[in-house]
Amino acid sequence: MERVRVLLVDAAPGRLLDGELERLLGHGLDVTLNLRRVADQAAVRAGWGGRVDFIDFDPFDEAALLAGTVRGGLGHDGVKSRAGVPLRAAYLAGATRAGVAHPLRVIGRAGAGTDHVDLAAAARYGVAVTHTPGSNAAAVAEFALAQLLVLTRDLRSYDEAAHRGEWRAPTAPHAELSELTLGIVGPGRIGLALAGRAGALGMDVQAFARHRGTASAPQLSPPPALRLVPTLPGLLATSDVVSLHLPLTPETRGLIGRDELALMRPGAILLNTARGGIVDEQALAEALRDPAHPLAAAAVDTFEHEHAAFASPLLGLPNALLTPHIAGMTRTAMTTAALRCADYIA
Repeated sequence: MERVRVLLVDAAPGRLLDGELERLLGHGLDVTLNLRRVADQAAVRAGWGGRVDFIDFDPFDEAALLAGTVRGGLGHDGVKSRAGVPLRAAYLAGATRAGVAHPLRVIGRAGAGTDHVDLAAAARYGVAVTHTPGSNAAAVAEFALAQLLVLTRDLRSYDEAAHRGEWRAPTAPHAELSELTLGIVGPGRIGLALAGRAGALGMDVQAFARHRGTASAPQLSPPPALRLVPTLPGLLATSDVVSLHLPLTPETRGLIGRDELALMRPGAILLNTARGGIVDEQALAEALRDPAHPLAAAAVDTFEHEHAAFASPLLGLPNALLTPHIAGMTRTAMTTAALRCADYIA
């Protein structure tokens, strides 16, 4: 019986790749590795040549992605993605078309969320879609906490002043964490992980759940001190720091816009490690530019347009802490996601 073929569109980085390949091969799968985002291609070719096939294409070029998937008419039964490569209807139609020896049957995402996949088209073409929710919960929670600490203590401005040779003291003392209320929008796996950490540091923590009783991680028990707020406006108006932990869906797209930002407490901070489309970036930029606006600062790790298409109205704003979608990129999180994804594809 011919073995199942799997294409690694974007492999785990560095030494994590070895574990990912061993796991896939251990399941008896034939693996094609896209080298485009592999740092040391020569070493990978030397170490894995003869055990896996190699290809090199830009995964964010849809035509190149499709060509790589159906390469030589063989096709691939499974495709693994890590960095949110868009897998839209045209791609799915081409990857499952008649005449391909191995039409696409499963997409595996090494990470949380499937918003990069056209789920309706996947269902229409009979392609299963898997992901690894919870694999990066601790990593993202730690990152959101780091964002919070940097902004509540204004560390960037002191760092910049010190590098200019300026000995700059605060014009007014900063608040301690025990003086602040953290509002979590979306108390799922990541939100609850952040709540536990923030509560341990003395913060008052509250949360708004869009679907009461059907949170994204209903099997997890919330920290005893976590208080649920019945409405989003109520949470925004009573939180010093608001952290977003929601999937991007038609219902959550644009959830935080001008009206919502205007409800926030004076001096409030917004953190987004979820998905860029949840926040209206133009409205956020306008709020951060306005010294009279209640929002004082924001930390954004996810954007409406990312990778080669990265652009945002937030660029250049001194009170916007911007990072390139790296919150979940720890060794433990990425190893867990890669191995679970391999298992799910198999």
